[in-house]
Amino acid sequence: MASIRVRKETGLLFFDFRFRGQRCREQTMLQDTPANRKRLEKALAKIEADIAAGTFDYSATFPGSRNIPALEPAPAPVPGLGTRAAPASASAATNPTPTFKDFTATWLTERQIEWRRSHLKVLKCTLDGHLLPHFGDQPVGTITKADILAFRTKLADLPGRTGPKMSPKRINGILAPMRQILAEAADRYGFVSPTLNLKPLRLRKTDVEPFTLEQVQQMLATVRPDWRNYFTVRFFTGMRTGEAHGLKWKYVDLDKRLILIRETFVLGEDEYTKTDSSQRDIRMTQVVFEALQDQYLATGKLSEYVFCNREGKPLDNDNFGSRVWYPLLRHLGLKKRRPYQMRHTAATLWLASGEAPEWIARQLGHSSTEMLFRVYSRYVPNLTRQDGSAIDRLLATRFATTNAQTAAGAPQEARS
Repeated sequence: MASIRVRKETGLLFFDFRFRGQRCREQTMLQDTPANRKRLEKALAKIEADIAAGTFDYSATFPGSRNIPALEPAPAPVPGLGTRAAPASASAATNPTPTFKDFTATWLTERQIEWRRSHLKVLKCTLDGHLLPHFGDQPVGTITKADILAFRTKLADLPGRTGPKMSPKRINGILAPMRQILAEAADRYGFVSPTLNLKPLRLRKTDVEPFTLEQVQQMLATVRPDWRNYFTVRFFTGMRTGEAHGLKWKYVDLDKRLILIRETFVLGEDEYTKTDSSQRDIRMTQVVFEALQDQYLATGKLSEYVFCNREGKPLDNDNFGSRVWYPLLRHLGLKKRRPYQMRHTAATLWLASGEAPEWIARQLGHSSTEMLFRVYSRYVPNLTRQDGSAIDRLLATRFATTNAQTAAGAPQEARS
């Protein structure tokens, strides 16, 4: 009886069937996984059906097989089965497939309704910048694992966004849509995707680099006055950059002391938040409440956005980084790090003050506490409180002097 079996010495699957009275075993390069077995069992069923119908072509199905000389071929091939000796050209000749460019266009048309506009922009940038120039004219059914590995090696030699070479994270991001496209093509045209057993590059674990409370106070005391409220809100709410830049006054409830996270500003457009769990209500601490009251005097009549430029438009992240954030770090002699560390700082301050992990996770927009403990485990002390009052007590004592100075100052101007 025909079956899919595994070689103990290699862990690779092979076909075991009978044809013209002979037992035939044909090796594949696929590991023994449920997904691979399912694909090969489907192919084996086709082989058996063709044998029964008298239309099975052995040489076309298993090019280069040692069994071919003893068997007389017949006309109908079965497309690519991932065999050790099967060249891509043989598969393409027996089962023509569209070019990568044409199939990608179809895939985009069918799938783009599922994605946010910002994701679609990034995806098209990846396709136009890397995948289509390299694979565009190649039929999807002829792309091999070796082709993808060579492409990955080529990417590794390109300059990165922040370093001399492209990072593993960026390379994985480029190959991610490649996996999706080839998986869909393989399902439609009956071949095994060459990315099936291709593992992503391993990423180095990076630690968060939050600021201490003393450093936060130092930054707030030094930053330009028209940016102080922005820094205060970022440091003590844990808002993501897009959430802070997309925050509108209609989502600020000063009476209930809540910031409603309902939108994010990404790639120049207002978007739905990163995930469903990112839709949340952030409780204002006293210092955040006072900062937003003061900010309303500056931008409340100027724009629908809480933090904006003089034209009432949302802040530009690159402009903020180059003109405000990094110059401030250099001036204070602080280690260079991304503005996103303000979010990590909020999380570690909540943990240091003894807030409950469940409450902190909700404030950050996490669906569970898993990430909280994985990312901030070394900042977790004895946790007892769960209502946000602990951080208020900590900040109330540290910022008493700062609040008094701010209250005595003039209303802030709209930031440039």
